[in-house]
Amino acid sequence: MNVEAKAAAVRADLAERDGVLIAFSGGVDSSVVAALAHDALGEDAVACTAKSETLPAAELDDANRVADEIGVRHEIAEFSELSSDEFVANDGDRCYHCRTMRLSAMFDAARELGITTVCDGTNASDPGEGHRPGLRAVEELNAYSPLLEHDITKEEVRGIAREYGLSVADKPAMACLSSRIPTGLAVTEERLSRVEKAETLLRTWGFEQFRVRDHDGLARIEVAPEELERALDSDFVRAAREHLADIGFEHVTLDLHGYRTGSVSPGDDGGAETAAEAEGDASDTVSGDLDLGAEYPTAED
Repeated sequence: MNVEAKAAAVRADLAERDGVLIAFSGGVDSSVVAALAHDALGEDAVACTAKSETLPAAELDDANRVADEIGVRHEIAEFSELSSDEFVANDGDRCYHCRTMRLSAMFDAARELGITTVCDGTNASDPGEGHRPGLRAVEELNAYSPLLEHDITKEEVRGIAREYGLSVADKPAMACLSSRIPTGLAVTEERLSRVEKAETLLRTWGFEQFRVRDHDGLARIEVAPEELERALDSDFVRAAREHLADIGFEHVTLDLHGYRTGSVSPGDDGGAETAAEAEGDASDTVSGDLDLGAEYPTAED
């Protein structure tokens, strides 16, 4: 079955339901589910973003923008992962605890709206990508994964997103901020905040694929291989060291291996980050003490 037929099958499947609520992060997977559901059900399809401490505020802005692109109704459900001792402990099942709370918030929102089906963005490529404790939560709570059910792979998801003209068709995977903290090191508001501020700076400076890992006050910057030359520039090195120190990091390093998913706890799959664990959260705004206009001089200046 080609991708067009698969997409049509998802629309026909969803059209048989009275309504659906989509756990919506604004990433490509949940955006495609929202677009297909909106086509099938119109106003009876609701995209819902769970607002918590673990994803940058920029992702909530993206979710709002992409929902507008699709034309789907968009709701916000708030909860706090930091209220869970199991999540804060940051063991190998952190993503399971997070996904359980997040999907529970989705089901609560769906009940308030009189909707019985909650969909997520798990696709057919996800189950084969190593340690995925969040998928266990999807199964236990009986969320429906239409992309998985109709065997739509990640590559095909991006193809459908392009057919819809979605701006997130080629958006890189975005895992929640807690994935930047090594397994076994407690997830705290302080650590989440300084990671968010550091990554906001790198985004402001024009980097596209990166992570700032927080090793208890030591910042380990990862950038994509094609962006590594820029990160080796002496002006960037100085600016990163100074600005990240202002944010609260005691030491700043650049990982010469470059950006890699799951590298926050090398050798320990429990720290792995994946797109499927990223669906549905957004945090409050970055605090005002961060100068988002901060720039570093180049050799031409």
